[in-house]
Amino acid sequence: MRTFAFIFARGGSKGVPGKNIKEICGKPLIAYSIEIAQEIESIDKIFVSTEDNNIVDVAKQYGADIIPRPISLAQDDSPEWLAWQHAIKWLEEKEQSFDIFVSLPTTSPLRKKEDITRCLASLGKNTDMVVGITSTARNPYFNMVRRNNSGFIDVLIKNDNFYTRRQEAPKVFDMTTVAYVSRSEFIKKSLNIFDGQVKGIEIPTERALDIDTELDFKTAELLMKEVIKDKKNA
Repeated sequence: MRTFAFIFARGGSKGVPGKNIKEICGKPLIAYSIEIAQEIESIDKIFVSTEDNNIVDVAKQYGADIIPRPISLAQDDSPEWLAWQHAIKWLEEKEQSFDIFVSLPTTSPLRKKEDITRCLASLGKNTDMVVGITSTARNPYFNMVRRNNSGFIDVLIKNDNFYTRRQEAPKVFDMTTVAYVSRSEFIKKSLNIFDGQVKGIEIPTERALDIDTELDFKTAELLMKEVIKDKKNA
């Protein structure tokens, strides 16, 4: 069984301009995804799918192979699922077949090797997709609300129970961008992640930060400095 890792990195990020190659603790953000994939023995090849020449240069510098991503699949409103399908098709046309697909977005630089290997190990016979999940501070049964037609607010999800404590409400999770693990055949025939049986692997909150804004980037940098400091003192 061959396992290929993919990093899908557009050049046109608006939340954090140039995010994918912006330096964090002395390294381009994308480098963290490439390097952690290189640590995992079961991953045979690492590919970066991008339309951006600057990202190409950095990705090659850190040892990744490149999949040219069409501009049409690199817009703000381009579904990443279609970029996944394009990457698989592009490799098949190059006669590079594989079995296990793992996407490692650049936006989770605090992930650990064990988070990815747990996701890989959890892709069982009856599972189509494995994703990282983490506990959330907000709960749609308790403290997430929406405006109703009268202009007042209601709890997002109502049922027969009225929860007065968050601990009483059904437990919910945030999906992370730590890792997405699937099979190439499932991705080719499906429309989205939840077209099949999806398993969630819990990731500690401190490793599950998803960089989407400048504040996220600054927070990740502070946490990364702590990680580096702890390694030096170990």
